[in-house]
Amino acid sequence: MIRLLKTPAVMKRMTHLYGQRDGVLVQQTARYTHMLKRHEELFNASGPVQLISAPGRTEIGGNHTDHNRGKVLAAAINLDTLAAVSKRSDRIVRMHSDGYDPLELSLNDLALREEEKGTTAALVRGVARKLTEEGFTVGGFDAAVSSTVRSGSGLSSSAAFEVLVCAIFDALYNGWRMDPQKRAQYSQFAENVYFGKPSGLMDQMASSVGGLTCIDFKNDEARIEPIAYDFAARGFAVVVVNTGGSHDDLTPHYAAIPQEMREVAACFGECCLRKVRPEQFLQGIPMIREQLGVGKGDRAILRAAHFFEENRRVDDMADALRADRLEDFLASVIASGASSAMYLQNIYATSESEEVALALMLADQKLRGKGAWRIHGGGFAGTTLNFVPQKELSSFVKDMSAVFGEHSCQVLDIRPEGAASINLFAQT
Repeated sequence: MIRLLKTPAVMKRMTHLYGQRDGVLVQQTARYTHMLKRHEELFNASGPVQLISAPGRTEIGGNHTDHNRGKVLAAAINLDTLAAVSKRSDRIVRMHSDGYDPLELSLNDLALREEEKGTTAALVRGVARKLTEEGFTVGGFDAAVSSTVRSGSGLSSSAAFEVLVCAIFDALYNGWRMDPQKRAQYSQFAENVYFGKPSGLMDQMASSVGGLTCIDFKNDEARIEPIAYDFAARGFAVVVVNTGGSHDDLTPHYAAIPQEMREVAACFGECCLRKVRPEQFLQGIPMIREQLGVGKGDRAILRAAHFFEENRRVDDMADALRADRLEDFLASVIASGASSAMYLQNIYATSESEEVALALMLADQKLRGKGAWRIHGGGFAGTTLNFVPQKELSSFVKDMSAVFGEHSCQVLDIRPEGAASINLFAQT
């Protein structure tokens, strides 16, 4: 099978998924070769081996809005979680992920286990449980897994993994017929209920659907609008800076944001902020302080104010990209980051860990008047998102790397496709 990786059809497929940067095909061919060899060494499967990929995501606009039925601007990226996988005749799942302990579990028991919360096993079991409830078939498989979406990187490694597991069940047992939006919802169930992390739906939706999209979560069926925009063609690179702080163990900080936003909504008799009008919120601030308390209520008010402004900003960003008004888009990116810092307050969790704040200060110094910068993803630690003019890229990467380490900067490409199968036997 390895020789099939170099056929024109597979090369074309890899270029579609991973972009055209120098060396990318050599790199991905070596990676895919390693995965096929590893699967053979681990499992020696008698049946066919499939290659399935789910991308990470970048959040471009809409910081912490999805969990209150807001709007986001997000994109799938060229970093992914990849599996070489084969079907089993029983209901045993075996997964060997590079850098992690092997996982083996039976799908005969899909009940929630409290002791599994926060583990990979919980995600697999949760996905299988939800698919079964929705009428899909699940069964055993053997998978060798490799990911370039690192844990704690702010690029949604957990969502990529959940979407990958959904895609594996879909490819092996359901004829690849799952709707991408539904796949995202099933993945979110696993993370919220079984894994125990109260995430919104943006991460899974971006990974599952692919491309650059404006997503409106107002209704149960999200409205997704693709946006065709090539930052590289306009002379800009999309760069994520990993500050070295990890998202691991920050669940209580993440959970407080949607909880406090919903507490503000509850003051108006609503379940989420999307159901509250912005002017209604502003007029009701005295009432909110009275109901929630001056101390706790004030932070909740600030976070709610961020929600309303950020929701409007997503529309501004999308409109600017559609009209090719790049300067307006960059201004909105900077405003988004300022709102996250001042109102949402997710730049750092404690005064002992201010790496993200440092990265934002450095980006401000380097890119002011030229590009844009903001917190990226959940916040509190992890990464920043930067739009860097190509002529400034080398200098930007050099300066950031001097502070945060040699491999701290990742130049991203937007991946046009979400969860995907790479068919080694394709002819065209």
